[in-house]
Amino acid sequence: MRLPAELQAFRVMSIITGIGLLVLVLVAVPLRYLGDEPGFSTTYSPIHGAIYMVYVGVAVWVTVRRGWSPVKALLVIVAGAVPFASFFVERKVIAEERAALAEL
Repeated sequence: MRLPAELQAFRVMSIITGIGLLVLVLVAVPLRYLGDEPGFSTTYSPIHGAIYMVYVGVAVWVTVRRGWSPVKALLVIVAGAVPFASFFVERKVIAEERAALAEL
């Protein structure tokens, strides 16, 4: 079964956001504060911020289209700011949405 466009976008952005956050936390920040090399962090941090803003926008889009509660939307948005959480939330949300689509 093909997912609706908003769920496909959510899936892609969850993965991109998760990987981007891991690069920030595991590479950029240690280089900046432990390696005294701020160059990569200075360049990458705004890119990561833009990626996260797109993730938030997609989460809002999905919330409106799928009728999520504000609490669920907030938890999904916060998950994008916690390392590894976006991967788990993406799996859970997509499974829930597939089940809901199968009922239709």
